Amino acid sequence: MSSTASLKEKAAKGLFWGGLSNSVQQLLGAVFGLITARILNAEDYGLIGMLAIFNGIVTILQESGFTSALANRQEIKHEDYNAVFWFSTLTSVVAYVILFFCAPLIASFYRKPDLIPLSRILFLGFVFGGMGVSLNAYLYKKLKAKERGVGDMIAISVSGTLGVILALNGYAAIGLAIQTVTYVGVSVFFRFYYSSWRPAFHFNFSPLREMFGFSSKLILTNFIFQLNSNILSVIMGRFYNANQLGFYTQGQKWTGMANQVVNGMISYIAQPVFVEASDNKERQRYIFRKMVRFGAFVSLPAMVGLALVAKEFIWIFLGEKWMPSIPYLQLLCIWGGGSYLWILYTSLLMAHGKSAAYLWGTVLTGVVQLLFIWSVYPLGTYCMVIGFVTVSCLSLLYWHKVAGQLISLSIWHVLKDIAPYLAITGTSVLIAWFVTLFTTDRYISFFVKSFLYVGSYLLIAKFLDSTMLKESLSFIKNRRI
Repeated sequence: MSSTASLKEKAAKGLFWGGLSNSVQQLLGAVFGLITARILNAEDYGLIGMLAIFNGIVTILQESGFTSALANRQEIKHEDYNAVFWFSTLTSVVAYVILFFCAPLIASFYRKPDLIPLSRILFLGFVFGGMGVSLNAYLYKKLKAKERGVGDMIAISVSGTLGVILALNGYAAIGLAIQTVTYVGVSVFFRFYYSSWRPAFHFNFSPLREMFGFSSKLILTNFIFQLNSNILSVIMGRFYNANQLGFYTQGQKWTGMANQVVNGMISYIAQPVFVEASDNKERQRYIFRKMVRFGAFVSLPAMVGLALVAKEFIWIFLGEKWMPSIPYLQLLCIWGGGSYLWILYTSLLMAHGKSAAYLWGTVLTGVVQLLFIWSVYPLGTYCMVIGFVTVSCLSLLYWHKVAGQLISLSIWHVLKDIAPYLAITGTSVLIAWFVTLFTTDRYISFFVKSFLYVGSYLLIAKFLDSTMLKESLSFIKNRRI
């Protein structure tokens, strides 16, 4: 088998298992999430949302950009993985100890004493997560999407079941924290189980110095990215209230779950595949455009469809108490539909070692978003979300400029690849919306909209002889897993 065919097969299997894993995870997460959302209230989710920024920052410190640095290496020694393992583990333990004693300060900032025990439980996930960084990098580099996917599916099943049991027994936000820690612990256990690499009890951090030039920029980049991603939660939690943050968090949760199906598929394989094709610019461009079309084929209809049925979905499955989440969900779906492009652009930059461009793009986006959000926060939370989404979408122009030039990719290439699926999605929305325009029953509206929307999309794609539809069906039918 030629190297091109081998890489194509690896990428296809990676996409399949990434898609299967993320689809099953989001389905299971949806089931568990629906149950817990009906039991708990907005404040419970708001309390967890207040701590999200700390989760993000510690994750950056324990990972320190070494996953991408390892993925970019053509040859990796045992000592490289071992150095990352001990660095990440020790960093995570130190971070937990510091935040354990800082818990009263966090609670004081948000004026929520309940955050003291809650944060000390939730932050235990850092210790488990640190142990899994090197193992995840190993499976990522080897394109072991199947193994990662199976472990993650088991982890969400175990943690979700535990979360529901705890919620039914009145543990509320504490139960959500324990559920999160359990998920991290179980997923790391299966990283160990499926990895043939094992850490050794010797401490040689010299390989880190070789990677630090690349990874140091990623640390700062990801730090700014996390601040940027969680700034809305911090401002809502500090200047509004836990209930308002809870409604935003719930809308963000369901958008993220739908979005993760396609984004997870692409992020599972993008950088390693680009690295393997690094000796051929035309081949990289072909792979990139193929992934753009695949992302548009899946992401656009998924996110637009969720926005279309958001009102009925929230009312039927979560209950009337969560109706204020609808505008947040719909607004975030706008960015969700195109966020897979950000993953592709940044993965391409990482494959070319352009961590500096990644850094400056993230800084620029973060500064503009922060200024925009800060200027409109007195106008309300909806205006802040509109600003966040607007700047995120416009930032794709920068990412295209810096990444596209690496493979001679024009903006017209990307628009040409996306346009057919955008047109099919828009047509399907109009059909579903028009037919249910005068339907007042929410149950009927939800199921008719869903059926017409999905059916119209597939039928139109079939009628137009969509290559993506044919290739997806053919691979599923003939896959070798």
